[in-house]
Amino acid sequence: MKTILSIPLCAAAIAFAIQTADDLSARAAVLYKQGRYGEAVLLFRKAESRGADPFTTSFNTANCLFQQEKYPEAAAAYEKAIAASKGKSDVALFNYASVLFRLGEYAESVAAYNRALSMDPDNGSAWLYLGEAYSKIGDNVGTLRALTTAYELSQNDISIAYQLAEAYIALNDIPSAISLIRKAYEKNPEESDFLVYIGDVYRLDKKYSESAGAYREALSVNPDNTSVMYKLADVLSEAGENYIAMDELSKILQIDPKFSDAAIFLGNLAFDAKWWDRAEQAYTKAATAHNTEAIYGFKNLSFEANKDGDREEAIRYLQTAQKYFPSEASLEADIIRLKSF
Repeated sequence: MKTILSIPLCAAAIAFAIQTADDLSARAAVLYKQGRYGEAVLLFRKAESRGADPFTTSFNTANCLFQQEKYPEAAAAYEKAIAASKGKSDVALFNYASVLFRLGEYAESVAAYNRALSMDPDNGSAWLYLGEAYSKIGDNVGTLRALTTAYELSQNDISIAYQLAEAYIALNDIPSAISLIRKAYEKNPEESDFLVYIGDVYRLDKKYSESAGAYREALSVNPDNTSVMYKLADVLSEAGENYIAMDELSKILQIDPKFSDAAIFLGNLAFDAKWWDRAEQAYTKAATAHNTEAIYGFKNLSFEANKDGDREEAIRYLQTAQKYFPSEASLEADIIRLKSF
């Protein structure tokens, strides 16, 4: 039995021994495609030991390790591939830079991306990644330069326009950010979110009138966009135009009665204006949508009523809130306290 068993084992060993470096590399490539990265690494390394091209095997090994999120090992393998190519493989350098970024070695990642881009300056994706790496080391000028190049290479990519605008904002160059987005909107008039973004940037710059104008322009394209209407109401409130803001919030609730944040906002503005009935109506809408912020709105109304000597009205406000939030113990406690006076 022992002799019989040894025969197939020996044959298998011979069959494995005669596999060439190309055979091993081909098998490793199949394993890679199957997601069997650990096994592929072993075969790529064995292929190299049998004379396979060291750049190819090191590069493929690094790719396998990258897929396994073994970034330090992947970085070492990419370094070996770069050395084997005498620093002339832009692909290996790009991948190496990506691994360094994931390792948090941002300055080294910047250097690797710049080396690779010196060989392939038209790689728009790499310029984007370089911009992100620059941002990690706080180099806003480098970020702007990289993203500007990326945008010049891919001006139809809307996402890059936003990223480049953010780079301008980081340098406090608000006019350039707005100009860029305005031009992008002219090229892509269907992208009304550009107008919303312009409104956001103006608001950031405390230019409330211009911000409101941009939001209104966006609403002229999509008049039922309640999220933009809410932004408009918010910036109007910041500008002290509370009554106009209340009108916008009322429009929102006509379109979407369940927009409870708009109801709370409207209630708060009405409360500040001492418009008690309208505040109560708004808080009731919010309570109907189970927004717990309505509890504090009713409590504030109750406080004001009690302060004005109308204890019954103060209790009524709390009891109204209690209808919607029966398990809120603080409401019952406040009612008992008021009744005890």
